[in-house]
Amino acid sequence: MSLLEIDLSREAHPVDVIEQVANANEWAFERAGDDEISISVAGNWTDYHVSFSWMEDFEALHLACAFDIKVPDNRTLEIMRLLALINEQMLFGHFDLWEQEGAIMFRQALLLSGGVEPTSQQVEVLLHSALEACECYFQAFQFVIWSGVSARQALSSVLFETYGTA
Repeated sequence: MSLLEIDLSREAHPVDVIEQVANANEWAFERAGDDEISISVAGNWTDYHVSFSWMEDFEALHLACAFDIKVPDNRTLEIMRLLALINEQMLFGHFDLWEQEGAIMFRQALLLSGGVEPTSQQVEVLLHSALEACECYFQAFQFVIWSGVSARQALSSVLFETYGTA
């Protein structure tokens, strides 16, 4: 039997699972089509715009998380240095700079090869890990853009551990 003969039909569309999770968590969402859904989530530092896209050809659920920050041309190089420093620490996902828009985006994917169905827990973990990464590094992006500090200074200022309680 060749791979072309295997029936890989799914019981539910992966984006339907995300919609069910969004409903259950009372998240604001908009379904742009069969293969895409956008969710708005309020964070501590900014609002996040999360887009899930089903990529049938790759059998992958792609997540892109954007936030309201624009990178001016004169800070692009330092932001790219910061992205490199951050991405080498990432276990899952990565940050990108969409240079034409001046937008920073976090992206990751959930591979569902062979007709695997996503679970609500997988969708929640995918979303929460993206939001954690964005929350962790958002201020570093701001420091580079608005304070003019170097990528290393910005990163070290957001990655410190506190001990005890105040």
